[in-house]
Amino acid sequence: MEATAAIRSDFIFDIAPAPCAHASTLAETGRGLVAAWFGGSYEGHDDVGIWLAERPLHGGRWSEPRLVAEGVQADGKRYPCWNPVLHRARAGPLLLFYKVGPSPSRWWGMVMRSDDQGRSWEAPQRLPDGILGPIKNKPIETGDGSLICPSSSERGRWRVHVEYAGDGGQAWHAGKPLNSGRDFAAIQPCLMVWPDAGYQLLCRTRQGVVADCRSNDGRHFSPLRATVLPNPDSGIDGVVLGDGRGVLVYNHAARRRTPLNVAVSADGGRTWAPTLVLECEAGEFSYPAVICDGAGLVQITYTWNRQTIRHVTVDPRALPRPE
Repeated sequence: MEATAAIRSDFIFDIAPAPCAHASTLAETGRGLVAAWFGGSYEGHDDVGIWLAERPLHGGRWSEPRLVAEGVQADGKRYPCWNPVLHRARAGPLLLFYKVGPSPSRWWGMVMRSDDQGRSWEAPQRLPDGILGPIKNKPIETGDGSLICPSSSERGRWRVHVEYAGDGGQAWHAGKPLNSGRDFAAIQPCLMVWPDAGYQLLCRTRQGVVADCRSNDGRHFSPLRATVLPNPDSGIDGVVLGDGRGVLVYNHAARRRTPLNVAVSADGGRTWAPTLVLECEAGEFSYPAVICDGAGLVQITYTWNRQTIRHVTVDPRALPRPE
């Protein structure tokens, strides 16, 4: 890992609570950072649940991971859990979205709420039929408290769409698919809101590139198009900083989930400049989650060889500015 901009790097746990760990998510509360991921025997096994750990606001060690959600049904049948997404509402609870089901083509959306910043959780609720929730990456909260959730479906063709939640997450509706699945087989979008360039969805694809589309209002999007960034059919995530720059974490490769890179955009996501290499060894370093915390630092988590979750803090002031 390059050390120029990374000011802290650690593993969330050293002794794995389960053999496999993947698909982390990250949020900041008044108590510190909260991370969640799915873990179990292996991806798709029915013992896979959602694990969670916390780190104090001013540093220190991560707490021991604890299991907060499982896929056990009322009749005792077990299904695996998938892809948790944390979101701290500005004037409400900490939300934990995740999926349950036998496979990504047959899973359904779930949500849990915590009113004490992640220490305890209400009973999980199933989202309405046809709603999956944010599929991998964090939603955007609008001024009225509504959520715009980047989502996708793997039922048949891979297609991306956006879901909208109002009334504190009680009223949902889903937008139409943004691609046919033929031009781009795309899933797991991340949603970025630029000060002068509106909304941008950036997506994982099977075409070897990151694809994107644009919207002025968060509801009507342009067609997907290829960007210059490669993508090895693996998850990405990004965030817009307070200074208007964007940070994208992704695998700068067309086939393998290594290396894992950070790119920066200073023009509303039109162009991206790779500026930092987080991992470059052989292995799998994938499915990043990224937020900007209250101190303006970039907080990143990602899968480390399916064995643990790595956490990196980056000072964006040390990131080179794109020319």
